[in-house]
Amino acid sequence: DILIRLTIANRGPEKATLHLLPTLWFRNTWSWGEIPEDCTTKPLIALERDGLAHVHHDQLGEYQFAYQGNATALFTENETNALRLHGYANGRPFVKDAFHEYVVHGRADAVNPAQTGTKFAPHYVLEIEPGQSQIVKLRLSAKDEASANPFADFDRILAQRIKEADEFYDTLIPSEMDKESKKVARQGYAGLLWSKQFYNYVIRDWLAGDPAQPLPPPERKFGRNREWTHLFNRDVISMPDKWEYPWFAAWDLAFHMIPFSKIDPHFAKKQLNLFLREWYMHPNGQIPAYEFAFGDVNPPVHAWAAWRVYKMTGPRGQRDRAFLESTFQKLMLNFTWWVNRKDAEGNNLFSGGFLGLDNIGVFDRSKPLPTGGFLQQADGTAWMGFYCLTMLSMAIELAETNPAYEDMASKFFEHFIGITDAMNSLGGTGLWDEEDGFYYDQLKHDGQMIPLRTRSLVGLLPLIAVENLETAKINKLPGFKKRMEWFLNYRKDLASLVTYCEVCPFTGNRMLAIPTRERLRRALRYMLDENEFFSPYGLRSVSRVHGDKPYVFRVGNEEYRVDYVPGEGNSYLFGGNSNWRGPIWFPINFLIVEALERYHLFYGQSFRVECPTGSGNMATLQEVSRELARRLGSIFLPNEKGARPCHGEIGKYANDPHWRDLVLFYEYFHGETGRGCGASHQTGWTALAVKLLENTIEHTDRSEQVRRDVENDASEVRGATGAKRGRSASRPAVAV
Repeated sequence: DILIRLTIANRGPEKATLHLLPTLWFRNTWSWGEIPEDCTTKPLIALERDGLAHVHHDQLGEYQFAYQGNATALFTENETNALRLHGYANGRPFVKDAFHEYVVHGRADAVNPAQTGTKFAPHYVLEIEPGQSQIVKLRLSAKDEASANPFADFDRILAQRIKEADEFYDTLIPSEMDKESKKVARQGYAGLLWSKQFYNYVIRDWLAGDPAQPLPPPERKFGRNREWTHLFNRDVISMPDKWEYPWFAAWDLAFHMIPFSKIDPHFAKKQLNLFLREWYMHPNGQIPAYEFAFGDVNPPVHAWAAWRVYKMTGPRGQRDRAFLESTFQKLMLNFTWWVNRKDAEGNNLFSGGFLGLDNIGVFDRSKPLPTGGFLQQADGTAWMGFYCLTMLSMAIELAETNPAYEDMASKFFEHFIGITDAMNSLGGTGLWDEEDGFYYDQLKHDGQMIPLRTRSLVGLLPLIAVENLETAKINKLPGFKKRMEWFLNYRKDLASLVTYCEVCPFTGNRMLAIPTRERLRRALRYMLDENEFFSPYGLRSVSRVHGDKPYVFRVGNEEYRVDYVPGEGNSYLFGGNSNWRGPIWFPINFLIVEALERYHLFYGQSFRVECPTGSGNMATLQEVSRELARRLGSIFLPNEKGARPCHGEIGKYANDPHWRDLVLFYEYFHGETGRGCGASHQTGWTALAVKLLENTIEHTDRSEQVRRDVENDASEVRGATGAKRGRSASRPAVAV
């Protein structure tokens, strides 16, 4: 029983006519030449009386669609206009664009006079005075539960549902949030829900074509996605932007599930599991990227999302281990695919290819290099280090109740050490440039390693590969602990560049991270420099210094360059509708915010940096994390002029009372002004802003609370084993 209330307002200065056609239709499953989904006959919508249409479907049953007010009932079939599209005669006289013909061209013969069909709309012609509004009410109900008077209790029910929705969000959105932040949060969650879409794509059927339709062009069988014949998508899926990107993107979806887990944890877990099922994941272990090319390589963030959702959807001791275990098992296949396909020389330096960051590099990373050779990617290798640590954390968690996972934890621990060693020291300094103090991609050509000195997020991504190993947990895993200690003692050559705490005097914990303490500090100098990455609105994807000093690489007579382009792109790489050469993107910023918190969990007060660089203001990494979160959140909040930076110079959003409380969640944001760019309803990963706004609330220090919990656990374990107890939990930690 679905109630719909449409409020149509005239915000202009003159009286206006508006044609409104709220449309009910059946997805066409009868014109393909086969009987899918148990629909044995064509469904039917027919006019029962004025204001009421009867709806019949063999599988879904009987419904009624009630509409209030003065409207003309229009009917047609939801079938393609083959004459217009292909030039051959239509099988039926009434086709899917009939309402367009009726309203725009006045063709009354385009709609079915018998008032039946598979597509129906009541046609309202509304005359609205300036500043006035009109309301249209609709109701779709199961026939056997429908009210004799569909609109008698309409207002009461709608008011009750609005009250329940308000109460629901009041329990989710922290009461400490200010009024404006609460508006952003509510609209962010609403956008996530509206971005769910039914998605039906069966590769075998797409390649072969439908029996009752013209054959597809023969080249289709040799085109994109031909290697994904197992893929069978018929699910409701979270989309990046249902208007501009109405198809799933696997790495986008992983980020969607972080805020989604708060409003619908069951859906979040089901979505993450869905992409690991055998009718999605390739038999070789690859996760499908998106319909344009399922075989493209996106950053491996699925494990991180599963791990975060697992922790966010229950307190310790009450979490969904079945979900964690099922995702871990399938992610093992995906991890193996990455190692086998993307580690070109078996040296733990990864190529990766496209990796989702579109035009961030000097070259199009999804194509062969113009120089020959191959690229050893700082971000590709960082992503795999990040993947390793996430799998290690998952394995340690599972090993608490199943010792078989201790061996898996050892595998990922040792693999991470290998990746870190390669990243930091292979060939001397690995992908780290000691002179610049930054990580760069390196081009391997004719036995030479050539650093590509672009300062971009590629060089900051190694910072996200950091994880803390809790003593309390490690002491419960004797097999893993013994292997880890042996490895660190026996392979001191590998352990030398891995940041870990031998014995932290406060917690006894260890930290694994790609950058050493000093390299982290040097990289942060760039990251927190407002003339480099640190915009007033978050981290730029490419350093601002490339505005005056573009990076140029020449191959023969060809010139390849990276400029700082803070807004819309000036490159046609990947269609030109995306830009990673300067704007602010939420997914990477979010990962860095979280990583800074994990560093602080280990280093505490002992590690301070200038924030911003050159300001003289010394801050802990937690304070840096919060400042970055605050800057990102400010994109959506009114500034001193009452304008939200995300809306740019559009005054209506700042000054018009009907518009100023509305928020658009754009795809990415201008690196200087915070103006929204790209798709304007990308409430998928941009809904991460809600989580960041929550992080800026002044309340009990969450990270310090986590530290105290860990310290208490560690003290209990040391006490139980007769070990000397640590210091008082109220004193700050000193990392060594």
